[in-house]
Amino acid sequence: MSQDNMIKLECTECKTINYFSRKNKKILKTRLELKKYCKHCRKSTLHKETK
Repeated sequence: MSQDNMIKLECTECKTINYFSRKNKKILKTRLELKKYCKHCRKSTLHKETK
């Protein structure tokens, strides 16, 4: 995988980076938001894309 397509997903509640993913930045201009499981909060929370 190329590094320029990689994104980090950060939990909105505890602010820890839990997931790494990739996206096509030419097609998707907005930041990605997904509901994922956070092992620190022990529940499903909203994860937002960071820089």
